[in-house]
Amino acid sequence: VDIDESGGGLVQPGGSLRLSCATSGFTFSTHVMSWYRQAPGKERELVATISSDGGSTNYTDSVKGRFTISRDNDKNMVFLQMNSLRPEDTADYRCNAFEVRVVAGRRREFDYWGPGTQVTVSS
Repeated sequence: VDIDESGGGLVQPGGSLRLSCATSGFTFSTHVMSWYRQAPGKERELVATISSDGGSTNYTDSVKGRFTISRDNDKNMVFLQMNSLRPEDTADYRCNAFEVRVVAGRRREFDYWGPGTQVTVSS
């Protein structure tokens, strides 16, 4: 399994960034995909989630109306468009793939993480 985020960087407040997450080694189209973030000294936070077919999305309240999660099941990629960025959005952003399946009659969780990409919002 390989998950690799890109697109992070330094941006001024009010600016935009688009994070990309490229994946391989698992059945992307059956996994729920999420973006998490963690700022220094803070707990990891779930930012956005998209269902396996892309038909449903959820966001943490602080990013609603500013961030958009999307996926391309043909390219095995997930994206996070971030607009109107604020200093409090500064964090390490990680891509997550998650699926629950019944294997040999037992419930199993499949949970994969990328290494992360740093987003810094500062003037």
